[in-house]
Amino acid sequence: MSTMTLREKIGQLIVTGFPEPRVTDELRELIADYKIGNIILFSHNVESADQLRGLCDELQRLIAEGTGHPAFLSIDQEGGRVTRLPSDSVNIPGAMAIAATGRPELAYAAGRITARELLSFGINFNLAPVLDINNNPDNPVINVRSYGDTAETVETFGLQMLRGLQDGGVLAAVKHFPGHGDTAVDSHLGLPVIEKTLEQLEELELKPFRRAIAGGAEAVMSSHILFPAIEKDGVPGTMSRAILTDLLKRKLGFGGLVVSDCLEMDAIRQYYGTAQGALGALKAGVHLVFISHTASLVKETVETVERAVRSGELPEAVLDEAVEKVLFYKRKYANVERNDLPLAGSDAHRRTAEQISLESVCLIRGNVEAIAPRDSGTAFIGCGPFRADLASNRVKPGFNFPEAMGFAFETAHRLIGADPDAEEIDSVLADLREYPRIVVGLYNGVDHPGQLELANRLAADGHRVTAVALGKPYDLGRLDEKINALAAFEYTTLAVGSLVRILSGEAVPTGKIPLSHLG
Repeated sequence: MSTMTLREKIGQLIVTGFPEPRVTDELRELIADYKIGNIILFSHNVESADQLRGLCDELQRLIAEGTGHPAFLSIDQEGGRVTRLPSDSVNIPGAMAIAATGRPELAYAAGRITARELLSFGINFNLAPVLDINNNPDNPVINVRSYGDTAETVETFGLQMLRGLQDGGVLAAVKHFPGHGDTAVDSHLGLPVIEKTLEQLEELELKPFRRAIAGGAEAVMSSHILFPAIEKDGVPGTMSRAILTDLLKRKLGFGGLVVSDCLEMDAIRQYYGTAQGALGALKAGVHLVFISHTASLVKETVETVERAVRSGELPEAVLDEAVEKVLFYKRKYANVERNDLPLAGSDAHRRTAEQISLESVCLIRGNVEAIAPRDSGTAFIGCGPFRADLASNRVKPGFNFPEAMGFAFETAHRLIGADPDAEEIDSVLADLREYPRIVVGLYNGVDHPGQLELANRLAADGHRVTAVALGKPYDLGRLDEKINALAAFEYTTLAVGSLVRILSGEAVPTGKIPLSHLG
């Protein structure tokens, strides 16, 4: 490290992304001139397994040539609605679905599968698992990304996922320290505030992180949340020395890699500015900052940190400590040869993912009345998938619940709007008058109450209604008690495939809801 220039050091501490499935000229400039040494991949970078392998190989080559060090190639591969890998790979179910199986060993298997899939492409750093406790049912961004609403559930399943990822050979970052579960604001869009004292956090939010650190977690991601009872300077966790150095490193004894959540999220960009947020994060004790989308903000950040070091505002010793930490974990993870075994998208991985999904489906209330093929008395309805928040994948056209189920059972089906108004509800009621049984696919109806109103109106009109929560299971707590209720937790082809098997009578729902209440 003694031969590295200041810019080369700063470049090792930045992770950026780019908007195409091919390397852009803008990214080439960031690597060549700004010495950026790390990449985050999103679904817009991914077309197919072959394309992704080639892209990762090219990125490693460019960064090794441009910086003299291998790259962290990172990704948010949590499972469920936060997955980035191509369809010819295997994407596992999400956290709450895995916890619903009641089998921690399946969380470990999910971690191992994910690690093997990632390594087959050359991706060495997974920004998962989520260790937030979703104890606020109104949480707009964590919800089903969490394993549950108690520390015990999150610890039991989250730590097994972490162990599976690490045993599988990838660096894994637990997130979002010190806890994002008890918020009603999405930090992508605003600045959440949690008023809890340190003692209150110790009683709940910090428990999974403490256990993970004791269990060998090597990377922790910070959250962009204000904790005014702990941090008096009015800055969020990512920029707080009290939270990241005093609490995480000293009190909890974490000696690994501290990484930021994306500094282009509005919680930072709007209130502090991305470049100043990055500088504040480095001062607070972050080792690796994410500026995931915008090249101009990466350049501004590099130049801002350079000025801060030269002026003495940021001691170079702080920078050096962060670079040493990054290079240590790169030696452990980024130099590993890509796993060329034919495991990405393998039948074994796919079968395991399907089994986890099947075992995750929960019967919350009522019963499952088997549906025969070509049943003229049954109709399926529901809205199409949409991007529920900025952490979710962008929605690809061509797949929706009612059409998929209608095709599988050869029955009537109707696509509705995400939040049907009174006119649409009346139209659906009229069109479905002749169908005694209706299966309604709900997708985050707590945020789009027209869906819930429609399901309740159908039940009031005398239909036998089965509602399936394809997103937040809290939808089911707001339905008429006459309605049969199933939770599948996610709007994916994997979950819909499990529902076909259950609604046909081929399988029975064995999952147990990993929540103490449904809101």
